[in-house]
Amino acid sequence: MTVLGTRALNRATLARQLLLDRADVPALDAVAHLGGLQAQEPQEPFVGLWSRLRSFDPASLSDLLTQRLLVRTHLMRRTVHLVTSEDALAWRARHDAMLRQRVLGTYRRELEGVDLEELAAAGRAVMSDGEPRSMAQLARELADRWPAPGPRALGEMLVAALVPMVQLPPRGLWRTKGGVRNLPMASWLSREIDPPATDGADPVGETLVRRYLAAFGPAASADLRAWCGLAGLPAAIAAIREELVTFRDERGRELLDLPGAPRPDPDAPAPVRFLPAFDNAILGYQDRTRIIDDAFRGLSVAGARVVLVDGRVAATWSVEAGTVTVTPLRGFSRPESTAVAEQGRALAAFLSEDDNRRVEIADSPR
Repeated sequence: MTVLGTRALNRATLARQLLLDRADVPALDAVAHLGGLQAQEPQEPFVGLWSRLRSFDPASLSDLLTQRLLVRTHLMRRTVHLVTSEDALAWRARHDAMLRQRVLGTYRRELEGVDLEELAAAGRAVMSDGEPRSMAQLARELADRWPAPGPRALGEMLVAALVPMVQLPPRGLWRTKGGVRNLPMASWLSREIDPPATDGADPVGETLVRRYLAAFGPAASADLRAWCGLAGLPAAIAAIREELVTFRDERGRELLDLPGAPRPDPDAPAPVRFLPAFDNAILGYQDRTRIIDDAFRGLSVAGARVVLVDGRVAATWSVEAGTVTVTPLRGFSRPESTAVAEQGRALAAFLSEDDNRRVEIADSPR
């Protein structure tokens, strides 16, 4: 079986994630290809798509939200994702059990003795008036009936798990601040979520495997679980295994992939890319060494924005008062510094309302 080294996996990831070459595709198609963008920080998906698409217009992403073609909802790993409405409707039921278990993992003691089906029915009844509510508002309206858990536990269970919800605009619109207002997904999209399969098959799981490999492969089944949070996909993998090709990584893990998916030359040049907080190009794997050193792994879950140099995390970045500041994690060569500064100026212009192009590169660590 062919062994793929770390650099080969890196280049494959960059190609699948639209980070090796910026793509000429509409924002909706890009979000669909990527299987969604992690989006608990509302403005971060704009940077994620700016780094991936040529001539990206942030207003187009805002329009997709207001037109209800994209939604912000709890999905993979119980985190807020920006996904196509079609994917949200198709995938939500398959994530239901995982979402409940993850909320219970945090609030099991508080929710002990609460009948979750009764709580779900009560939450749906409150939301049936079509009025958007914050999590706290919804919890307060049910607190008299369930006083013991407290509003946080009730609200999290309802909004993140029991009642499929979307976060309404203006939250998530370009350069717009807005609190979280929730509405049932079925109400916002005028369509019920797709029901789960009842014949023992797992068509949604099979779709998730294919879609994941298209955007993240080659990858191990553990990487797939790390991306979606679902443990029950071995049967889906087994059902489509004959469609797939297999490799091994340098640790000996079996890697799955789609036969026609891009696997570029390991020596293909990789341009500098600025990634937003919680970008799935990093978080979408259990083994993240293809893109980030283990010594810096903590950055990927701490919300640090990172810079890829030669395809790997080599710096963090921040923006304040219109200036993009880059903090290297290792020394840069002169060409690398030049490329980082150039891309940093382009990012500063994108983020600025006055075409500012200020970038500062801090001293490299000694």
